[in-house]
Amino acid sequence: MLGEEELKKLFPDFKELIQPAGIDLRMDEVFIQRGPASLMNEEKTLPKLEKLEPPIYTLKPKTGYLVTVDRKIKIPKGYSMLYLPRSTILRSFISVHTALGDPGFYGTLQFLLFNYGEFDYTLKQGERIAQAVVFPVTGSGEYDGSYQEK
Repeated sequence: MLGEEELKKLFPDFKELIQPAGIDLRMDEVFIQRGPASLMNEEKTLPKLEKLEPPIYTLKPKTGYLVTVDRKIKIPKGYSMLYLPRSTILRSFISVHTALGDPGFYGTLQFLLFNYGEFDYTLKQGERIAQAVVFPVTGSGEYDGSYQEK
């Protein structure tokens, strides 16, 4: 896992968000699912989404939301990212579901926020919801999947 000094070199666009062992990630847009989705024989059909109005979001109990991070990220070749929820989010019964950030990925990160609690949870656009930890990957290629932004 990389520390603060190496992270500042690799991710200068996130300089003010770098912590001792990771990069804080701030929430930007929030969406709710408004249509079905499927994965059949590796063919993806993503759900239709409805964008909620910023800057204050209210997450309803027992409901999931797709959220974006407030800036694009470029993961350098030879590195991978894992995303972990910030502790305040967890202590509020909100979970952040994530995936692996592959070497060479460039684009907007999207996570699933789920309110496991019995009550509404309110948060503001720009709040820190997760932290990225970065690991070196020996002999890696580069991501070239369908979510790569050019």
